[in-house]
Amino acid sequence: MKSVIHSKYLAKKNSLVKLIKCFDTSEEHILKENRNTLKLFELDDITVNIKSFKIPNLVNRIVYQYFRKGKAQRSFEYAKKLIDLGIGTPQPIAYFKQDKGLLFGRSFYISEQLNYDLTYRELIHDFNYPDYENIIRSFTQFTYQLHEKGIQFLDHSPGNTLIIKRENDYDFYLVDLNRMNFGTLDFETRIKNFARLTPHRSMVEIMSDEYAKCVDSSFEKVFELMWKETQNFQYKFHRKKRIKKKLKFWKK
Repeated sequence: MKSVIHSKYLAKKNSLVKLIKCFDTSEEHILKENRNTLKLFELDDITVNIKSFKIPNLVNRIVYQYFRKGKAQRSFEYAKKLIDLGIGTPQPIAYFKQDKGLLFGRSFYISEQLNYDLTYRELIHDFNYPDYENIIRSFTQFTYQLHEKGIQFLDHSPGNTLIIKRENDYDFYLVDLNRMNFGTLDFETRIKNFARLTPHRSMVEIMSDEYAKCVDSSFEKVFELMWKETQNFQYKFHRKKRIKKKLKFWKK
């Protein structure tokens, strides 16, 4: 078992190892169980979030072992980089990697649990959410700051930004960090980064209007491309769902 622990938490290494060892037997505080599993644990005076990534397919077990960093390692390193760039994300604590023979096995990413008020997803389902439009505009400004700092968050989707209400504003924190690019972003790449967020034209209109102000462009130019990319993503997303449904039918 290989581990890398943030310098702030080195004194808690033994406790972190114990949490990893009891991860599978713990049945409390399960946040999500699908491809990956998230669980909450108490670590002295803080609550920590441990994400267990499932063992990848054979090809990726070779790739992650010898050619590319695994998801837990990338999540940990990207979190540190985001914080250095002044972008919110839950405090990274450590990552663990467990090999199976000569192949990549299982991995874990540990971060502090963040108490938040909502995610972007709530806005998709509730158009009457308090301060609805202002939150969308603030979120758009946050995305603009990502782009200005050379951050392309490839999983910029409804559940991956945690939002905390402040007195007169909102703070945003990115999660699910293992897919990111860093570097100068051109206009098309910036606008395409909004494509996964919502299927609703009205929300795209608000984001386009706010982003156009940020980049000193016309609403029409931004909206035309943002709506086009949104529709393209929705088409591919639903086509993929239809294909999966047909495959499940034939398997029966």
